[in-house]
Amino acid sequence: MDPEDSIMKTFSTLFCVISATLSLTGCFPHRDMSQFPDTSAINVTRGSDGKYIAVPPDCSTLMQPSEYSTVTDPRPGIAFGCATLTNLAAQVANPQDLVTPTHPYIGQHADTAGSAVTRYRLDKIIPLNKTTSTSKTGGN
Repeated sequence: MDPEDSIMKTFSTLFCVISATLSLTGCFPHRDMSQFPDTSAINVTRGSDGKYIAVPPDCSTLMQPSEYSTVTDPRPGIAFGCATLTNLAAQVANPQDLVTPTHPYIGQHADTAGSAVTRYRLDKIIPLNKTTSTSKTGGN
């Protein structure tokens, strides 16, 4: 094969790959997540006993109209995040942590995660604590 033909073939292939990449990037637009609610949609109030209560959001305020709804084909709106936030409000142990966390979660340290996997592989699993809480201030 002639060196010029080889260069042209390489250039053509490169051009096709770049063209395909650029044309396909338009198929996957970046989604704007600013419309979706976060934990600030959960109201934290004090009950009559002084304890904090997490009140789930009103789903009607989170309702987003369907982007696919037309006059001839109406589609229902969707309250994105409503079920997730309602479940979180029901399950959170200390609702005040949603407002002012006392110990923010910084993630799992890689060393402890790696040692857990190693113990699992070596069948040297550390049994779970018999108590229901590891808190120094809480009960069993």
